[in-house]
Amino acid sequence: MTFLIALLLFVLAVFLGVELISKVPPTLHTPLMSGSNAISGITLIGAVVSAGAEQTVLATWLGVGAVALATINVVGGFLVTNRMLSMFSSKKKRTK
Repeated sequence: MTFLIALLLFVLAVFLGVELISKVPPTLHTPLMSGSNAISGITLIGAVVSAGAEQTVLATWLGVGAVALATINVVGGFLVTNRMLSMFSSKKKRTK
């Protein structure tokens, strides 16, 4: 029964996420996504705690995978934000 409740919650979260993202106008998509990727630092902290909890081998490897994916997400968020902000700077200040 617990698995069915978790599966139902997951399906509802996916449906809600798709509906919310599809309603965001394109001009706001990049700033919102870069902000949400920066918030993934919280996920990174949780992944580090999970990887270091010394539970089972599977839990440790899932934690290591979560650390890797969350790190990619955080770094990508900051790179997107940096690129987006560089579009608004003057041409003299641009280095690339």
